[in-house]
Amino acid sequence: MSIKGKAYVVGAYEHPTRKAPDKSVAQLHAESARSALEDAGLTLADVDGYFCAGDAPGLGVLNMVDYLGLKLRHVDATETGGSSYLVHVSHAAQAIAMGKCNVALITLAGRPRSEGSSGTKPRAWGSNIPDSPFELPYSPATVNSYGMVAMRHMHEYGTTPEQLAWIKVAASHHAQHNPHAMLRDVVTVEDVLNSPMISDPLRKLDCCVVSDGGGALIVARPEIAAKLNRPRIKVLGAGEHVKGQLGGHVDLTWSAAKVSGAAAFAEAGVAPGDIKYASIYDSFTITVLMQLEDLGFCKKGEGGRFVMDGNLISGVGKLPFNTDGGGLCNNHPANRGGITKVIEAVRQLRGEAHPAVQVKNCDLALAQGTGGLLGSRHGSATLILERE
Repeated sequence: MSIKGKAYVVGAYEHPTRKAPDKSVAQLHAESARSALEDAGLTLADVDGYFCAGDAPGLGVLNMVDYLGLKLRHVDATETGGSSYLVHVSHAAQAIAMGKCNVALITLAGRPRSEGSSGTKPRAWGSNIPDSPFELPYSPATVNSYGMVAMRHMHEYGTTPEQLAWIKVAASHHAQHNPHAMLRDVVTVEDVLNSPMISDPLRKLDCCVVSDGGGALIVARPEIAAKLNRPRIKVLGAGEHVKGQLGGHVDLTWSAAKVSGAAAFAEAGVAPGDIKYASIYDSFTITVLMQLEDLGFCKKGEGGRFVMDGNLISGVGKLPFNTDGGGLCNNHPANRGGITKVIEAVRQLRGEAHPAVQVKNCDLALAQGTGGLLGSRHGSATLILERE
């Protein structure tokens, strides 16, 4: 069953908080949910499907449904890290198409900044995970994994630190117009290259920010969307994939976006060249470059040249990306930036992005999420959305 045209994103909200020492994670979820419903013109009583991932407190769905006072017909707690929330949009559209629910609420929230989290320390996955005996002794940190991928890409294709820096430069040009962005100063390639080395070849400004906050999305049946006084944003296509160690046949030069993107484009019936705006998961600059290649915006190995000279800057380049500043400059709530990618894509399609970065005649957008570690195992989800 195709989900093309079977559901619409009718509400979207990004929590403005970047540091929330006075709020609980559940409270951030609830505030985001309430505001997304207000954006759609709906209430909690209209929601009959709820979607959340591992950022939700306690037992996730069980605790949050009780906390929010929801009465539901359908729940989904799919967990693929930062890509979970794009998967949730796809799964919500599937559930709606099958008659399992009419209005789906998707939430994300977290407090990693208040809790002192960063990507420079090994993750505490626990000893009962099957890969732990092989990887835990080496104490891999998130940034190490991505640095390894960046180094391999440079070795294989001649990608340079200067080329990666252009991705941060583009993000900063957009973030200057976002009053909520954590980093609003426009930076140059030289600024990025002069920032401290974190994990060779990635420097401090190649890395995303760490922020508290959250966000929420509302996905609804077409008949409901038609009755709301909001722009109609159709779910046109979706794809998801998980890439692991492949039985030891490890190849760090491609990501799971190669598979999820192909599936999304096929279902939507469009091509990369048709996309007017792209929200690309940007935990690190190399994450963006890899996904641009694997989604088909350029050939494998040509990502470095593709991102140079402002090609990702709205109003300047061919493919405007992350016009809110993205994870590199705006926010990365709960260390999971997937939901913000959908939110900014919805803003662009509605014509509600900041005037300085709004893409003209934006009627087709892509949102791309990655979760986990690009250098070991990760999930990927791709959404293609259309303004009707």
